[in-house]
Amino acid sequence: MSEQARSCPIHLVYSHDEKILPTALSAIATHWVETVGFAAKQGELCLIPSEDGGLEAVLFGLGKKDQKSVSPFLTGLLPQKLPQGRYHFADFKTVNDDPQALFLATLAWHLGAYRFDRYKENATPRPELDWPEGVDSEEILRQVKGSTLARDLINIPSNDMGPDELEAVTRGLVDTHGAKLEVTLDEELLEKKLSMIYTVGVGSPRRPRLLDFVWGKETDPKVTLVGKGVCFDTGGLNLKPGGSMGLMKKDMGGAANVLGLASMIMAAKLPVRLRVIIPAVENSVSGASFRPGDVLQSHKGLTVEIGNTDAEGRLILADALSLADEEEPDLLIDMATLTGAARVALGPDLPPFYSEDEAFIESMTKLSRQEWDPLWNMPLWEAYDSKLSSDIADVNHISSDGFAGSITAALFLRRFVSKAKSWAHFDIYGWTPAAGPASPKGGEAQGIRALYAHIRKQYPVS
Repeated sequence: MSEQARSCPIHLVYSHDEKILPTALSAIATHWVETVGFAAKQGELCLIPSEDGGLEAVLFGLGKKDQKSVSPFLTGLLPQKLPQGRYHFADFKTVNDDPQALFLATLAWHLGAYRFDRYKENATPRPELDWPEGVDSEEILRQVKGSTLARDLINIPSNDMGPDELEAVTRGLVDTHGAKLEVTLDEELLEKKLSMIYTVGVGSPRRPRLLDFVWGKETDPKVTLVGKGVCFDTGGLNLKPGGSMGLMKKDMGGAANVLGLASMIMAAKLPVRLRVIIPAVENSVSGASFRPGDVLQSHKGLTVEIGNTDAEGRLILADALSLADEEEPDLLIDMATLTGAARVALGPDLPPFYSEDEAFIESMTKLSRQEWDPLWNMPLWEAYDSKLSSDIADVNHISSDGFAGSITAALFLRRFVSKAKSWAHFDIYGWTPAAGPASPKGGEAQGIRALYAHIRKQYPVS
């Protein structure tokens, strides 16, 4: 008996199709489907029982065949809805003969099967999918492992994921792939002129640090990833209200996502010299905390007036970006859970990104759709740069009014990048508020599959 013969077939079906029911179904099964009133609405599930009390087959509705919103990622709902067991896609080509669609449907299953059960005594068993013939399972696993790493790091509560623990996870990734890690800890940050990272983290007993690792050949193109690693953000002296603090374990989502992306790049052995820089801090309240109105010296040399201590992420990113920029990378990417303004503009599922590299923008716009990894390009609008003016320093780190907060944050960061051949800033949310296809509620990897596709295309394995 074949492997697939021991698993339950899943038939994907469109509604309003003359042949809504697969011909492989028995007469009894067909009668069951008609009895329960299955209409193949988008995401609708029909479990067909077998004579021995198990499952004979599963029908999964795709909705109308001409419906533009039908996503290959819809199959990510299946492992969230199906009982434990083994399954396989039956006759997938009858609904979509595009090999990429089968790849995405399989990827979606594995992303949708994610569960964060670290703190559960009795974890719920997950349904399993047999690998479809012809699908690159190694590539899917690379993307799933990278996304899972990002999700796990965000989901772990801050008492178990502070700067120490983030460093430990980074060391584990570095050791796995043979990279080299350098850690700049506490007052060593001052010696290396990374005082804004030190100042943001000095109010916490969990000491601030910079994690900096490199992988790959020195002669290969330089790809550098910078991730905001604020392991918890109280808002500092501009203390957040309780309702706004509840999800602040995810404020290191930028770091989580660049580590997930880095794991994909290294696992695929892409011909790049990869560098990952993560300023890891906790923004806490104490007598040592920095204050609104303070003026800080940045690594680049610019003086920065503090408008609000709850806008700490751009401060640590500025120092990290300035450090990364010094070696003139071919591609410099930063990712951060940076502004609520981005969520107001585009919601939680559509992160904006900023760049002045038209070729990069065009590539990411295309690939985000192709990979079903939503992103939206936003402008670095020059007219808003004056909102960052300061009477006593070179720049204020927040704008003079409440408008265009995501754009002005990107404009602030741009001041610290001048040598990189291409730079892009991703203002991600890092969280799924309500479960959807391939996205269980909780920590989320955003933009990294599209970025991985871009880097893989730009620097292919020979």
